[in-house]
Amino acid sequence: MAQVSGSQILLDELTAHQVEVVFGYPGGAVIPLYDEVYCQKYNNILVRHEQGAAHAAEGYAKSTGKTGVVFTTSGPGATNALTGIADANADSVPMVIFTGQVNRAAIGTNAFQEVDIVSMAKPITKAIFRVSTPSALASTIRQAFAIAQAGRKGPVLVDLPKDITTAMVHPAAQATPATHHPTNSGQADFTEVWQALKQARRPLFLFGNGAATEQASQLARQLILRTKIPAVATLLGLGIVPSDHPLFLGMGGMHGSYAANMALSNCDFLINIGARFDDRLATDPTSFAPHAKIAHFDIDPRELGKLVSTDYPVVADARDALEWLVAASQRENVLPHSEWNTQVKAWQTLHPFTYHYEENTIKPQAVIENVSKLTAGQAVVVTDVGQHQMWAAQFYSYQHPKQLVTSGGLGTMGFGLPAAIGAKVGQPEKAVVLFTGDGGFQMTLEELDVIRERQLNIKSVLFNNHALGMVKQWQDLFFNRHRSQTVFKTQPDFQQILRGYGIDSYRLRSDNWQEELAEAFASPHAAFIEVPIPADENVYPMVPAGKANSEMILE
Repeated sequence: MAQVSGSQILLDELTAHQVEVVFGYPGGAVIPLYDEVYCQKYNNILVRHEQGAAHAAEGYAKSTGKTGVVFTTSGPGATNALTGIADANADSVPMVIFTGQVNRAAIGTNAFQEVDIVSMAKPITKAIFRVSTPSALASTIRQAFAIAQAGRKGPVLVDLPKDITTAMVHPAAQATPATHHPTNSGQADFTEVWQALKQARRPLFLFGNGAATEQASQLARQLILRTKIPAVATLLGLGIVPSDHPLFLGMGGMHGSYAANMALSNCDFLINIGARFDDRLATDPTSFAPHAKIAHFDIDPRELGKLVSTDYPVVADARDALEWLVAASQRENVLPHSEWNTQVKAWQTLHPFTYHYEENTIKPQAVIENVSKLTAGQAVVVTDVGQHQMWAAQFYSYQHPKQLVTSGGLGTMGFGLPAAIGAKVGQPEKAVVLFTGDGGFQMTLEELDVIRERQLNIKSVLFNNHALGMVKQWQDLFFNRHRSQTVFKTQPDFQQILRGYGIDSYRLRSDNWQEELAEAFASPHAAFIEVPIPADENVYPMVPAGKANSEMILE
């Protein structure tokens, strides 16, 4: 059997794992790899910065459930990707990142473009490998892909010395994509939860990112329909239950709905499926769901009891847990709780998400509502981080899991634009909408060139308030309006920037913005829509940091 290069082994393994696209940027340490990309005409999206590669791979993975793949060179190429890797780790995103490295003999000599990326990335990856021998390359790649998708998903980094990619080796057998069959913690644990649920008078479901799959979502909807128990979601759990479902109360936590937070504060039994009780949901863990017994189903045992005391901790995949609960609901009924449902409906009516109309002003919430209507609630919605992220969570009508692609755990400004590229590459048949702000957009705007080059029909909405809006909001509310470094005294002309990148651009005017917005969304090409919004428009409700969920600032 003829020998082949390590670079060919790598691309052959990616093909065997059905990898459709790689997001990457070449450099000296990966020239041999990119020469094989050229020879095989492999689908590499040439980003304009390695951080963009990592975020694009995140957007691809978050929207499809498939593994995102990144190529970077050594040294600064690898370090530039660290922010995206950390972001993926925080949100349990399956990714495999291949970083170039200097030749094995030069490692540790402070060679040109050498860094110890293994040590740097170890705290922010699920696993990390440096390939030490050419014969280990294929098996390492297979292991990386298996780990990325197994259990609680996450990023895996493979460091590739240059001489590994040039070495000639005999090809190994083709990889078989790994499958993972999670095991639950036993029927007895499920039975105990079910018995408690049957007796609850104010029960509540909480759905998080772990349940954000099509199969788990369908089961969650069946469970709610059969039990008539209301539900709330985390930011990354939006869409598991449709936003307009009569028993869905919205997102809970810091900028969650009044009804969701009041339900969390007053329920007597909380069933958490796939959420990790982070500090944006449980803003004060000591007073979270104070009247409730708590059942927590999570595939990662480290999350059980970590932040919130749990009465019924169960290690289980969300789909397995939901399958069991649906089957139990088909065998027997839970107690009726009509008074509780009447109460949560009253909370929904009392303080729905709202905003104040102002003449000659465009409100960002109204724009998002209009976009939701223009896309029939079916678009893949990508956001950057800040006020617009929370408005998008509140005012878009999500219908499917993985429909909202956003940076949840790390809160990375600059995530949005490259993530939208990844989402569109992964879901070319779907409408993709990006909501961004004038702060985050300027961090990764160079990726506009990828939209032009690949002719990606992404509709981007930039809310321009000439400020770092969310930080400014905190300064105004809690730091005596000391707006330290959060207001842009100067700002580029975004319309000229967009023209420079050859992208159709719009700047909405208050007198006919609905018509202009509809025109942009009707275009068959990418469109970038700048929306001037009031500088002092804030996100409400808001639970101040460290306060209980019930202690909301409503406006």
